[in-house]
Amino acid sequence: MTQVVLHGMRRATDRVHLLPRGGDDVPDITSLVPAQLLGEQRGEERRTATISCIIPAYNEESTIADVLTSLLAQTRLPDVIHVIVNNTDDDTLEIAQRFQGPHSRYVKGELFETVVHVHDIGDNPDKKVGALNFGYYLSRGHDYILGVDGDTTLDRRCVEWLEKEMVTDPRIGGLSAIYTFDKSKVKGAMARYLVAGQRAQFAGFNMDNLVRGRNMAVLGGQCSLFSVRALETVMYRHHQSAPWVRDSEVEDSKLSLQIKDAGFSTKISARARAFVGPMLNLRALHGQQVKWNFGGIDLMWPGQRGDTKGQPLHANLRLRWYENVSMLFNITTRMAFLLLLAASLSIHAFVFNPIWLIPPAVAVLLNLRIAASMHDKSAADLFYALLALPAELYMWIRMGHFLSAWVQFLARVEKDNWAAQAAAERGRGSAYVMPAICAVATFAVLIFAWGHQSVGIQSAILSIGWPVLYLVTVLQTLFMVKKLVRRQRGFTV
Repeated sequence: MTQVVLHGMRRATDRVHLLPRGGDDVPDITSLVPAQLLGEQRGEERRTATISCIIPAYNEESTIADVLTSLLAQTRLPDVIHVIVNNTDDDTLEIAQRFQGPHSRYVKGELFETVVHVHDIGDNPDKKVGALNFGYYLSRGHDYILGVDGDTTLDRRCVEWLEKEMVTDPRIGGLSAIYTFDKSKVKGAMARYLVAGQRAQFAGFNMDNLVRGRNMAVLGGQCSLFSVRALETVMYRHHQSAPWVRDSEVEDSKLSLQIKDAGFSTKISARARAFVGPMLNLRALHGQQVKWNFGGIDLMWPGQRGDTKGQPLHANLRLRWYENVSMLFNITTRMAFLLLLAASLSIHAFVFNPIWLIPPAVAVLLNLRIAASMHDKSAADLFYALLALPAELYMWIRMGHFLSAWVQFLARVEKDNWAAQAAAERGRGSAYVMPAICAVATFAVLIFAWGHQSVGIQSAILSIGWPVLYLVTVLQTLFMVKKLVRRQRGFTV
C-alpha cells in the first residue's frame, strides 16, 4: 500500500542523518565511505535538523512574555514558534502578539532566524490536547517538535542541548528537559515553602530517572523535544489522527508509553534545563497533583476504563509502581506510628527507644543529598532538607493527594480533573481540605474505639502493632539507605 505524504512531510520510515545547528558534525559511519561510492546520496542524507516549537497557552497573561523571551534568547533558536491560544479570557493573546513576526540573532558568528506565529483558536473542547494537536499539524515537515508550556521558561542553552542529544541518537523518540522551579519571583511564606517542597519532589524524581539510564517514564509537556518520525509512527500504529489523545488525564504519559511501544526510547536530558510554573497555594497544588496521580493510576490499572487501556507491566510504568508502593509504605508507617503512640500514651505504656530516631535521620541525609545535587541549590533548599519538619509536612500533603486520587479512581467518580485544576488555580474549590478532614475523622473514630476496649485487648494490640511497625520501618529505611549510597554519576538536577 502506498503511503500518502503531504508536501513537506517526511515518512516515518525515512532515514536522514540530521545535524545540529551551530555545532560540529555528528560522527557518522558514512564519513568513512569514499565519496565515489556514495555518489549524490551523501549530500541528500545529511542535513541540518529543523525544529518547530508549539506553546499551548490558556490564561497565561502573567507568564507568556517570559516564555517567549526565554525562547528568543536561546543559543539555538527554534526555526518557527507557534503560540496556540485557546479558551482564554485574559490578555494572553494581546501580550503574545507583541512578539509576532520574524526574529533573528547571531550566536558565535552564526545567524539564527525564527518566526513567531500567534493563533487564537477560541473555544477548544479538547483543551491542552487540542492545542497540542493543532500545533502538530502546523509543524508538519519539521524534524522535531518542541513542546513548551505557557508558564515554562528555558535555560538559554536548553534547545541547543536537546537538539544535540537527539541528533546523536536517532533511537530517541522524545527527550525531556530537567525540570525545576524558579524561586526568585515567589512571594509569601506559604508560597516559598510549597515551592521548596516542589523543588525537592522534582529533584528526587529527576535523579531517579537520570541514574536509571536516563530513561524517562513521562515526557512532560512542560519542555520536551519530540521526533516527528516517532510521532507519525505512533499515529500509524494506534490509528490516531493526531499524536496526543484526549481520553487520558495525562496526555504526556500516554504518548510516552506509545512512543516506547513504537520502538523508540524516551529519555531525560543530561544538561538541558527548564523552569516550570509552580503551584503557589495548597488548593492549586492539590488540583495539579490529584490530576497527575489519577492519570498515572489510570494507565497502571489492569483492563480498560473508557478508551484508556491499562498497561500495568509496561516498562515506563515501573517507576510509577515504585512511587505508589513507596507512598503506601509512607502512609502506613506514619499513620500506624501516630495511632500506636497515642494508644500507648493513653495507658502509660510508651517507652522511648532511641532506635526510632534512625529512620528520620536517614531521611534527612537523603533529603540533604537530593538538595546538594540541585544545579541551582540555595541555602533555603538545604535548610528545607536539614530541618526535617518542612519535608515531613510536605510528605503529609503529598499523601493527601495520593489518597484523593485513589479514592476518586476506585469510586469511579466521573470528574474532569483538567477543569478541577484550572478552577483550583483560579482560587475555586475546597477539595484540598478533604484529606485533612478525613484524617482527623479517622483518628477520632479509632481513638474513640480504642477507649472502649479492655486493658487486655489494648495490650494485645500494642504487643502486635509495635513489632509489625518496627519490621516495616526497617524495610523502608533500608530502601532509603540504598538511595542514599547509590552513585549519581555526576548528574545534577
